[in-house]
Amino acid sequence: MLSERMNEALNVQANRELYSSYLYLSMSYYFRSTGFGGFAGWMRVQAGEELVHTMKLLDYIAASGGRAKMLAVEAPQQSWESPQQAFQHVWDHERAVTRMIHELVAVAESESDAATRGFLQWYVDEQVEEEESSDDVLKRVLAAGSDPGALKAADEELGKRGFRFPRGFQMFP
Repeated sequence: MLSERMNEALNVQANRELYSSYLYLSMSYYFRSTGFGGFAGWMRVQAGEELVHTMKLLDYIAASGGRAKMLAVEAPQQSWESPQQAFQHVWDHERAVTRMIHELVAVAESESDAATRGFLQWYVDEQVEEEESSDDVLKRVLAAGSDPGALKAADEELGKRGFRFPRGFQMFP
């Protein structure tokens, strides 16, 4: 059974994950409007992953006897000055999410909630991957600079990214 404090903290993190999905979806449509279909596709996949992260948290709350709540989601930024600025935003955002996950782990530890601490290890590990991926993409886009050919190549490469549900994830538990 989740403590009230843990339940609330998990709901807040689910809201933050949903915001991340909104942010990446906003970026996807921004890139679509600027002719970068590959970047748009990369962001759309990212938005889908964040939505899975949201549902995974909410499913855990429900399975643990807590109350999953849908909180208001802040509107994300709508445009960026360049692909470089947008991907810098992604990297900065993922680093912020990592800090949020570590804070959530601290709540689980302070509540002596070993089950939730164990559940959150997936998010800790996932954030290592998210930071690495966003750093790699940022470096690629920064290296392209304003060279149209290099940006087109980066756009085409990032557009190859596909989406798969994580192993063991059930859309309808």
